[in-house]
Amino acid sequence: MKPENIEIITTTEGIDFEQVTKILNDYGLSTFDVITQKKVFENSYAMVFLREGKKIVGMGRAISDGICQAAFYNLALHPDYCKRGLGPIIMQELLKQVEGCNVIFYTHPKWVELYKHWGFKHMKTGFARYIDEEHLGSEGFF
Repeated sequence: MKPENIEIITTTEGIDFEQVTKILNDYGLSTFDVITQKKVFENSYAMVFLREGKKIVGMGRAISDGICQAAFYNLALHPDYCKRGLGPIIMQELLKQVEGCNVIFYTHPKWVELYKHWGFKHMKTGFARYIDEEHLGSEGFF
C-alpha cells in the first residue's frame, strides 16, 4: 500500500535529475552527470519515480522491447526512505509496465541479496562487457 504523501510518477516530466543523479551516484549505481542521467531515463522503455513533495525519494527504470524481454536498472531509494515499504512499490510499478516479459535485473553487487525474495534467480548464462572494466571489477561486478 502506497503511503499517502508519496507520488508515483512514470514519466520524466518535472523530475529533478540532480536529486536522481545524487541518489544513484551515492549507491554506486551510476557515475553519470545530471544531463546524461536525464537522457538515460528519457531513453528507457519504462520508469518510475517516487516523490514526496519536491523530493525524489526513489526510482527505477527498464529497457525493453515491450513484448517478451526487459531489463531493470537503477532501482534505488533515498537512504532516509529505506525500510518504509517503498522498494516494493518501485518494483511492482516496473513489473506492471513490462507485464508478460522475462525480466533480468542489473544492480550493484552489494545489493544482490535484496532482490532474491522477489523471485529473481542468479543466471548461469549471463555475460557482460564493460566500458570501465577496472572500476567495475574493483566494485565486484565480475
